[in-house]
Amino acid sequence: MAATSKVEVNAINCNQFSSAKGSSSLPSSQKEQPNGDADLSDDEKGEDEALADAGNNAAGKKKKKRKPKKKKNLASLATKQSSPPRVPVSSLFPDGQYPPGEEVEYRNENSYRTTSEEKRHLDRMNNDFLSDYRQGAEVHRQVRQWAQQNIKPGQTLTEIAEGIEDGVRALTGHQGLEEGDNIKGGMGFPTGLSLNHCAAHYTPNAGNKVILQKDDVMKVDFGVHLNGRIVDSAFTMTFNPVYDNLLAAVKDATNTGVREAGIDVRMSDIGAAIQEAMESYEVEIGGQSLPVKCIRNLNGHDIIQYSIHGRKSVPIVKGGDQTRMEEGETFAIETFGSTGKGYVRDDMETSHYAKKADGPNVPLRVSSARTLLNSISKNFGTLPFCRRYLDRLGHEKYLLGLNNLVSSGIVEAYPPLCDVKGSHTAQFEHTILLRPTVKEVVSRGDDY
Repeated sequence: MAATSKVEVNAINCNQFSSAKGSSSLPSSQKEQPNGDADLSDDEKGEDEALADAGNNAAGKKKKKRKPKKKKNLASLATKQSSPPRVPVSSLFPDGQYPPGEEVEYRNENSYRTTSEEKRHLDRMNNDFLSDYRQGAEVHRQVRQWAQQNIKPGQTLTEIAEGIEDGVRALTGHQGLEEGDNIKGGMGFPTGLSLNHCAAHYTPNAGNKVILQKDDVMKVDFGVHLNGRIVDSAFTMTFNPVYDNLLAAVKDATNTGVREAGIDVRMSDIGAAIQEAMESYEVEIGGQSLPVKCIRNLNGHDIIQYSIHGRKSVPIVKGGDQTRMEEGETFAIETFGSTGKGYVRDDMETSHYAKKADGPNVPLRVSSARTLLNSISKNFGTLPFCRRYLDRLGHEKYLLGLNNLVSSGIVEAYPPLCDVKGSHTAQFEHTILLRPTVKEVVSRGDDY
């Protein structure tokens, strides 16, 4: 709301003059007659007073037209983010110049790239690409800062997820309710809130009543996108210091992966360095010292436009993968540590889905499946979505159609991934851009 300032009009009241004349104790012949009133007839005085009143009214009207302030959009005047976050970052950076991430010069045989004119020219050609990624990263930083300050035990997972998603949609300027709006920008994928032994791909479905507890270890994994450029970044929240070493191990492993990644680097070398860092830690829980293990069947991955999982995987354990990273690629470097077996399996109710980019063109006999596919294509494309997003668009009784799309191979289901019950898992993740001149850790913030 904009407060409109009040206009105070100080018009001259001509009646004050006549009142003053009537109350004077001087004889009428000795009274001072302002403005030569003594020489005017009664009729002339009346005409003059009427003209004065009219002139004063006109002056008052003129002032009223000049003074009131126009209503302004508060978001356009904002210089800092609100709480909860609702100011679009485009309003905070009106020149469109968003903060860069951490820029790291290439090493060894790639060190020439920093000063190469050819590589600088290639870098300048990527302005739109960089702007989308940096804007998305700034949205991620501001929303997660609010989340880290405000998430507390006692809140429901639904409340937490919707708080993050409302922030992302407001800051990108895309609410995703109009057809095609979410494809322009907004959530890159559903907010993951995986607890304890569950490592990934868990978000509450409608009716979920799970409440965050003080001893929970919660992975917060959410994506932001502009024009399909997805920023994928995650962190872990705990409220009991007993898990500090678990988080330290995983954060160290992720930073190691980020440090080792680069153009022409082999995936196997990155995995070996990550594993060495992660498994040098132990954590003491309940008087028992437990090694922190890499979850060996979870990987980082490359990101391509409108597809969160590209064609390459970044292992977090040593192996024989000789695939190399290449110039211009974007990667999500994520690591998972566990006090359990270090291996996850599908478990619990599925919430995450995504339409396959190369899905088959097969006839659908279930009418609800055809209707749902049309809506998914127009609102999400190949971006991941969850059941709550379908609810939000007004879909009802869609599970039969959704399952038919999954069984037909058109839509991929991503069930939660869990280690053994009783174990605890943690995750940290960053998005890196292998630009021609430097490696940019675009999602880097003061927090991690």
